[in-house]
Amino acid sequence: MKKNSFIEGAVVATVGIIIVKIIGLLYVIPFNMIIGEQGGALYGYAYNIYMLFLSISSAGFPFAISKLTSEYNALGYKRAVKDTYKIATNIILIISIIIFVMLFVFAPQIAKLIIGTVENSSLYTDVSFVIRMVSFAILVVPFLSVTKGFLQGYKYISPTSVSQIIEQVVRVIVILVGSFVALKIFNADMKTAVGIAVSGAFFGGVFAYIYLRIKIKKTKLLSQPVKEDKIVVTKKEISKKIIKYSIPFIVISLIYNLYNTVDMILVSRTMNDILKMPEDITSSVVSVFTTWGVKLNNILLAVTTGLTTSLIPNIVSSYTKGNMDDVDNKFNKAIQLVLLIIVPATLFLSLLVEPVWTLFYGTSTYGPIVYKVFVFAALFGGLYSIVVNTLQGLNKYKLVITSVIVGLILNTVLDVPLMLLIHNLGYDVSYGAILAAVIGYTISILLSLVVLHKKYNFNFADTKKRLPNYILSWLIFEIIIVITKLFIPTDLSGRLVQIPILIIFGFISFGIYFVINYLNGNLTNLFDIRKRGKK
Repeated sequence: MKKNSFIEGAVVATVGIIIVKIIGLLYVIPFNMIIGEQGGALYGYAYNIYMLFLSISSAGFPFAISKLTSEYNALGYKRAVKDTYKIATNIILIISIIIFVMLFVFAPQIAKLIIGTVENSSLYTDVSFVIRMVSFAILVVPFLSVTKGFLQGYKYISPTSVSQIIEQVVRVIVILVGSFVALKIFNADMKTAVGIAVSGAFFGGVFAYIYLRIKIKKTKLLSQPVKEDKIVVTKKEISKKIIKYSIPFIVISLIYNLYNTVDMILVSRTMNDILKMPEDITSSVVSVFTTWGVKLNNILLAVTTGLTTSLIPNIVSSYTKGNMDDVDNKFNKAIQLVLLIIVPATLFLSLLVEPVWTLFYGTSTYGPIVYKVFVFAALFGGLYSIVVNTLQGLNKYKLVITSVIVGLILNTVLDVPLMLLIHNLGYDVSYGAILAAVIGYTISILLSLVVLHKKYNFNFADTKKRLPNYILSWLIFEIIIVITKLFIPTDLSGRLVQIPILIIFGFISFGIYFVINYLNGNLTNLFDIRKRGKK
């Protein structure tokens, strides 16, 4: 097994993320055809709770194990490296068992917390069942995270990326084959089909973990006998470091996942308990927040994920050398890349929501209505991710935690009032929850930017200087799509016909958009390329 250089590692990691995201995006087309919007809501109820508790059990451990493994290897403490993996495994075992028991035992109470009061009492039983089914993944996936961190500490990046792909492929196979066989062949109920689907997380984790253990065995990283280190690092000291390194990432990941979970709970309860809306409408709206809309938003977030994968190590390197001008420059470039790519992509998905939604999920009454606004949550979430990751690269964990907590509290407090206000104004009730999330993200971003400016002298002059050009190009981009809509229909019902429609719109709108940004200097500035004819 070959160790990866920094550049190789960054490329391999990014490619792995993109492949996983593509698989995660494509499978939802047949999955939606199998289980529909109601099944999607049920799947989302369980999976969002799973992701929330998974962030508690494993979010910071890959980073902590990777950092400690790398640190002790550099010092030549081979015994400490082996002890680190064993101690981390023991810690994660205890945490995983506790969380599994909590989810399995208290699934009915969690179900009632999520959905509130409904006429159909069987819904509580259904949600409880799928939560219990997905809880088994907590017994496996955290160990996978620890093992990934261990290998990354040795600079073995390729196996961890391959394991992500294996995990996703196996998970998708279980989701699609399991739900199809249950519903279409054995005529099982929706609860059983979705229960099988969410268990895909368990099976994906098992296969990926087996793969990584095989890789570790081949390299003899754990089996090879080692001498006692010159300086003995006690197990107590290792345990303290693991916890110290993990906690900031766990808190940040937990809060990030709470955004989705809080919205899911408050949207469901507001529609059920306060507005007394029909259960099928609530399920359709909630399914956008928990499953179908999230999958489409991952298109945008994949760009941000790849960007931060490259951004963080570069910022850490420059910060360690004391070159804050370079840190500032890289941060501005990252923000401008979001302005250049993610903003128009967001506008594209919002303005062409009908053909996009029909292509992936077929015709729907509430899906396009909710998603055309919900997509903006991904835009602000992407900006938030870049700012937060920059602060993490500067080791400002307290500031990160403070800013994200303030944003989450605002989102939670504003959710219900804004939903009721928006509903009374005659708009879809979900827009209130989306607006609350955007406000929460915005406040977190602004707090962080203020500190970066005052404490680290970050200068946003270049971004502010180019912002009018970006805004003008966005307006032209929107106008082009609106004008093109006059000539090309976007309300056709067939799925396959949406492909040429979206290709034509994309070719025209993005083609003109990038030409404009080349002519106004945004592209040449961002990618450091020269216009033809200039020296």
